[in-house]
Amino acid sequence: MIDGLKRRRLSATVDLLGEGVLDRRGSEEATSAYRTVLDRLNAEGLPSGISVKLTQLGLKIDAEMARENLDRLAEHAARLGRFVRIDMEDSSVTELTLAIYRKLRPRHANLGLALQAYLRRSEADVQSLLPLGPDIRLCKGIYAEPPEVAFQDPREIQESFLDLLWTLLEGGARVAIATHDPILIDEALRMTKRLDIGTDRHEFQMLLGVGEDLQSRIIAHRRRLRVYVPFGESWYPYGLRRLRENPRIAGYVFRNWFKRGVQAD
Repeated sequence: MIDGLKRRRLSATVDLLGEGVLDRRGSEEATSAYRTVLDRLNAEGLPSGISVKLTQLGLKIDAEMARENLDRLAEHAARLGRFVRIDMEDSSVTELTLAIYRKLRPRHANLGLALQAYLRRSEADVQSLLPLGPDIRLCKGIYAEPPEVAFQDPREIQESFLDLLWTLLEGGARVAIATHDPILIDEALRMTKRLDIGTDRHEFQMLLGVGEDLQSRIIAHRRRLRVYVPFGESWYPYGLRRLRENPRIAGYVFRNWFKRGVQAD
């Protein structure tokens, strides 16, 4: 599947589905599985990195263990010329996730972080991260959060997304613009042109199986596009979460998985 993306001159991020690991053995198995993924990507010459959830690496057991597991993965990825993205989870672990990124970013230029535009705290988080010269994947956010924690109105979330994108780009960060919202895509295209942000400092990201028309629009503007490729036995709860977030997009994803057999990869 990733080889097919390569033929289309697209890059990928591999996401081993699963989160909330509550035993050390499970966290070590997840870390080992990601090393195997990196090795296979490298052996086959596929233009891909990985995305990891820190609770998958043991964050809810021992934050230091999760940090060490991530540190080892980032080192291994760097030796292979690969990138590691820390996915952002629900707000109960946001602060720990940010703390680990702040600690490891100076050691690993190949380490990035996801931020969720619907969280009210994200504006302050962006300001605190800019001195690190961060690599940020900006998305809307998918977890169910209370109003005091996250914006609920879709228009407020769009506004937050664009405000954060402007701040990140103007502040010198590299940004992965992760959205399937055509309004945000068009605004991001205009914004990056207005700020004269080269393709070395931004790319667009979309989920596997979503909107080829949107992908074509991005490619027509000669922008980089990366596709997120989920795999693993936890595909079903992942799909349900996407369904709650956006039934239309989740429908595309489910149809694509069943057609291509992603869940069995």
